[in-house]
Amino acid sequence: MLELPHDHDVAPLPSPESELRDIALEFLMGRINYERTAVLPYGRRQLKLDRMRQLLTRLGNPDAGLPIVHVAGTKGKGSTAALIAAVLHFAGYDTGVFSSPHLEKIEERFAVNGLPCSGAELVALVDRVRPIVRAMDLESLHSAEQSRSPTYFELTTAMALMHFVEREVDIALLEVGLGGRLDSTNVCQPVVTVITSISLDHTKQLGSSVTQIAAEKAGIVKPGVPVLCGPLDEAPRRVIAEIAQQHGCRLIESGRDFKYSYRPPVSLDEFAGLGSLDFSAESPEEKVEFNGVPLRLIGEHQAANAALALATLVELRKQGWLISSEAIHAGLGGLRLPGRVEVLRRRPTVVLDVAHNVASAEALARALQASFVCQKRTLVFAATRDKDVPGIVRALLPLFQTVIVTEFQENPRAVPMATLANIIRAEWLTLGSESVDSRLSECPLPTEAWKLARQLAEPDQLICVTGSFFIAAELREVMCADA
Repeated sequence: MLELPHDHDVAPLPSPESELRDIALEFLMGRINYERTAVLPYGRRQLKLDRMRQLLTRLGNPDAGLPIVHVAGTKGKGSTAALIAAVLHFAGYDTGVFSSPHLEKIEERFAVNGLPCSGAELVALVDRVRPIVRAMDLESLHSAEQSRSPTYFELTTAMALMHFVEREVDIALLEVGLGGRLDSTNVCQPVVTVITSISLDHTKQLGSSVTQIAAEKAGIVKPGVPVLCGPLDEAPRRVIAEIAQQHGCRLIESGRDFKYSYRPPVSLDEFAGLGSLDFSAESPEEKVEFNGVPLRLIGEHQAANAALALATLVELRKQGWLISSEAIHAGLGGLRLPGRVEVLRRRPTVVLDVAHNVASAEALARALQASFVCQKRTLVFAATRDKDVPGIVRALLPLFQTVIVTEFQENPRAVPMATLANIIRAEWLTLGSESVDSRLSECPLPTEAWKLARQLAEPDQLICVTGSFFIAAELREVMCADA
């Protein structure tokens, strides 16, 4: 006699909506996706603004007439864009943000008023671009130059602009994906250009010096459009200033045209702790001050991002945007960003951060020292091949007594676990540490690394998961579920 399975043994059937979303994702993931390639190219052969312009033209130029704030920088661009958007939303404006990469789902890249687009909206956007992409693919087959087919990032950029227009946003913030000069977002005509920071990252693609990288980032500068810069060392500052002058742009610089001071939270009891910021900006037209602005994002680096966001908002006010002090306090005090010194739980304290280069690792280390008091810290670490991994390790290792290395599974650019372990052993020996092997564990899977960290940590200790967007993406949902 055939026994029917119990209800709990039957896998739920996929809904038509989820099937359509899977088909849309399959189409997108079938494109060239440099976020998921072992080697990351950067040059006119692979990245062509003409191809992006042609894609937008065939889509009806969805960016035409849309007020845009264009944000580039080695680090901090995602946070700065989100901070500006949060204030604009509280000021009463419908605001779109295009960001990358995403942590948990692609819909995060197309956010309006802080909310990702829906799965149904994603499917509709893909359906709109699909016939145009197929036509461009066919043209590439008959072209001597095999580069007319849009890439994954170009498509997501176009989809973001389409989504923002369909949702009738008042203003959009576009975060540069890589570099600036050849990035697909650089076809836009912004009302404000923002450059957050310049440090060594993606050196094979952008250049081996901060001046070369600054020139690539400043490739987003447009004639006559105001340029705002975060804290910069003198060499990249001079490069950006020269390019701004060549394009007839007003340059508004941190430390010269606006200043800030930061008071970090020292008691983060049950996620409630807030830092605060004092800000002042002075120009021939006016002097602006905001004192005691609450800042939920943690760390001196986030205070620098918040100050740059405030300077950008002051510039937007000069252009006629109505932004009150109340909106500024509400936006900066209320914004939470996944993966940015994100406190997921207490006892033990669990922090998730997407630090993936030396500068961001140093910023994370300073934030942990300033705002998290604990006797012992455990680091769960994975990294990407094209980064200065020894430099990242050097910035973080003095703060941690125990390290667990692993490899993210969903991207081929992961540094092998054994390589990470050797780098950490070498750095600990340089620091004169003893009993190195007893303090270092290797777990092939990120979920195993997280389970081991939870087993090792006492209630009054801290676990920090960091090293890459990709390890944060693979573990965040698991960590939240376990919180």
